[in-house]
Amino acid sequence: MGAQAADLVIAMPNWWSGKASANIIKVALKKEFGLDADAVEMGTLIAFAGLDSGQVDIHPEVWLPNLDNLVKRYVTDAGTVAISPIGVPAWQGICATKVAADKDGIRDISDLSDERKTSVLDTDGDGRGELWIGAPTWSSTEIERIRANSYGYAKSLTLLEVQEDVGMAAVDAAEATERPMVFACYAPHAVFKLHDIVRLTEPPYDPAKWKVVLPGEDPEWLSKSNAAVGWDAAHYHIAYAASLRQKHPDVVRFLDKIDFKPEEAIDMSYALQVDRQDPLDFAEQWVAKNQARVDGWAKP
Repeated sequence: MGAQAADLVIAMPNWWSGKASANIIKVALKKEFGLDADAVEMGTLIAFAGLDSGQVDIHPEVWLPNLDNLVKRYVTDAGTVAISPIGVPAWQGICATKVAADKDGIRDISDLSDERKTSVLDTDGDGRGELWIGAPTWSSTEIERIRANSYGYAKSLTLLEVQEDVGMAAVDAAEATERPMVFACYAPHAVFKLHDIVRLTEPPYDPAKWKVVLPGEDPEWLSKSNAAVGWDAAHYHIAYAASLRQKHPDVVRFLDKIDFKPEEAIDMSYALQVDRQDPLDFAEQWVAKNQARVDGWAKP
């Protein structure tokens, strides 16, 4: 969980904006409160268990509705974790490169079940197209597998789970060579600043048609789930251990005021992913440029 000497532990996600925001919070806590925080990369399930036990103090990006089950368990039922009131608007779905959309006609989610169209997505010669559905540790990846199974395109496509830097490198390569590619996407994200990407259309979210059971809840999760509709509107929030209210009420007030904007999240991911800036160096520069705003977050 990091050095024992640290005053606080921040769970750092393995996606770019999450790494940036974790380090921005780390730098700001030192400048505003003189607190040393360790930003430790860990998966969301481990992070929530740490928030529950008090071994972890802060998680900078809890995505909803992806983690509704964990929020119910730890925030609503147990009361050991709290969620900040200010969220960052977001969305999730399936995207295609411009070539895949315009030349190959892959524009709607139903096109992924048409093997005549998806054959162009085959890069290894096995006769099946490939679709990157996210990183292995993301809850959204499991939900994208449910959606692929529900819509039916899991039968015609090979669903790939690889780390985001590998997935995004594949998108960059596809764009550079004008090769068609389809992949799971979310915004805010730097990919939309880099490339002309098309989001596939699909039926709107319908809560009556969205039944998601995750692997941690039931070993037969995939067969018991069904989600043949688009994602609900997404947003992400800072989460923190409820015990922090007693230990550092000033820090809680600070966290509750943080109001990152979607365009800032895009710039964060661009700086780390494309410009290859070190997360801590980027955070120090960001806090210096936004000092008055950070000071405002810290005011009682």
